[in-house]
Amino acid sequence: MCQQDLVQQFAEIALTRSREQYGCIIIMFCQNKHSLACKPNSLHSTTMLLPVLNLQDIAVGNVVKSMLGTSAPAAMKLLAISPRPFQGAGSPAGTIHCNSCPCNSNAVWAPHHMNTRNSIYNRLIGLPSSPLFLSADTVEVVSDMNLAADLLCLLLCLTVVACDRVYVHPFSLFSFNKSTCENMENLAQEGRKTFVPASIESQTTPAYEDDLKDKVKLDTPNLSGRGRQKLSYLKDFVYVLGVRFYSELREAHRGQNVLLSPTSLYGSLVSFYLGASNQTAADLQGLLGFVPPSGDPDCTSRVDGHKVLASLRTIESLIKNRDEELLFSKTLCLFTAPGIPLSEQFVHDLFPSADAFYTRAVDFTNPSEATKQINTFVEAKSEGRSKCLLTDLDPSTDLLFAVDVRLAVKAKKASRLKEPQEFWVDSNTAISVPMLSVTGTFKYKTDASETFSVIEVPVSKNALLVLLQPINGNDLDKVESKLPLQSVAWLQDLSPRDIKLTLPELKIEDSSDLQELLADMKLPALLGKGADLSKISDTNLTVRKIINNAFFKLTNDETDPPEDPTAQKEDSGPLEVTLNKPFLLAVFEEKSRAMLFLGRITNPLQSV
Repeated sequence: MCQQDLVQQFAEIALTRSREQYGCIIIMFCQNKHSLACKPNSLHSTTMLLPVLNLQDIAVGNVVKSMLGTSAPAAMKLLAISPRPFQGAGSPAGTIHCNSCPCNSNAVWAPHHMNTRNSIYNRLIGLPSSPLFLSADTVEVVSDMNLAADLLCLLLCLTVVACDRVYVHPFSLFSFNKSTCENMENLAQEGRKTFVPASIESQTTPAYEDDLKDKVKLDTPNLSGRGRQKLSYLKDFVYVLGVRFYSELREAHRGQNVLLSPTSLYGSLVSFYLGASNQTAADLQGLLGFVPPSGDPDCTSRVDGHKVLASLRTIESLIKNRDEELLFSKTLCLFTAPGIPLSEQFVHDLFPSADAFYTRAVDFTNPSEATKQINTFVEAKSEGRSKCLLTDLDPSTDLLFAVDVRLAVKAKKASRLKEPQEFWVDSNTAISVPMLSVTGTFKYKTDASETFSVIEVPVSKNALLVLLQPINGNDLDKVESKLPLQSVAWLQDLSPRDIKLTLPELKIEDSSDLQELLADMKLPALLGKGADLSKISDTNLTVRKIINNAFFKLTNDETDPPEDPTAQKEDSGPLEVTLNKPFLLAVFEEKSRAMLFLGRITNPLQSV
């Protein structure tokens, strides 16, 4: 049929010229060409999607909408979004010829004008008056239109998706498929292999660690369409849980510095999910944010923890990928009581999730000696960077899980002020702290009530530092009491502005116990004595502590000379923003927008 030839012709053009001209192609089927209303039931299906550019690359362009076929019971509709006008000849918007169609190809694409005031598409997104209209039965071309909000509204209304992001339920991106479930059943029948970790006092590297290094191959970051979808969903889950943990820590440490790594804490929960079974696994899955779309309690209603850990590792790989201004490291340690066997599969699964991974046996019945041994071991393995991971231990411990995440950034184009500057810890107390200064075009906003300002500063190729500071006499406690951090609204609607930013040099380290955080969230039993951790060990484990240590350091790159704070200022210079009282900070990976660190700085000289 003519309509089929037209679709084929347009699809071929889109595929061959997509990178140059098209944003995305969406083909839909409607009951008839007059019922393309904002009604999901008027759509039979969305059957064809030709991926090209990302939505964020489209700011101004053309929208072409075509109703094809006057006799077919289900008229085809073709929606094409182009970042710039078509390059054809014959009209301001160009001409596309249908060479293979048996109907009159010249008539099909011959342009003329038509009033589209009553068209559904016009009513949906409010097109400008007198758009160019092409016949083919109906083809609308609109040039130089800002698509940012209107396009999203249109696509949501039509219940279709744009570009290479076909709507997929978040759960299905991370769930087990049937073949994986069958393999898991076979492995379960074969039984689990275990090993007993070597003593922490041993001076030689255990053979099983060498075997892991040989067997486990680290995958390259997956940034395909599906890989990006995974990161997009996962960063939201990480954010929500990270903010919940931050709120608990803030209440427990009022007036003190707080720092945590949402990705690290989330990864710790995923690690225990990999080692959990039955109700414990189900409860952990719910806490992680994964709710199956159906209530069937079979294997496919469970999340594949390996996929989640792999996506988290992708985020961490992106943050440190060939970035000379930034040093990122992650160390994971499992310490067990002597004689406690660990599942080889569990350890194998965790190995790729960190830059360094160690398992050792420790005698917890002597808590002070065990604490000293663990701190000495971690300090040696971190080459002196982590000096005091633990302060105490419970003698009944069978398993200690510890993660140390460190990020050190040399801010681009930042210079250190010659003299320390005042930082007001509270309204009555000021201390002198080293300060950095950086000038540039940064994203910035103040909230509607003008109680706080937010600035987003790229501090390296892949890292964004977001800073929130109270303004107009407000303090951080007051701002946080009214600011719903659970919503990302405080991170949105920032606009570029020329700014001179002055902020303290930072060297902040903080440690949190995930077990304490879960107890504060009224979930003390989740990983308590009754937890089913049978995939970690065939021994009933007592997990007293799950340590997550976070370290963040911000300095200048030392290539720019120190700046004199008393230098004369120009009258029409950039906006000056000075962080000289308690503020919030967050560090995001630039591509995924995943939150790596979140904290509050009340005293820049206080590291813990």
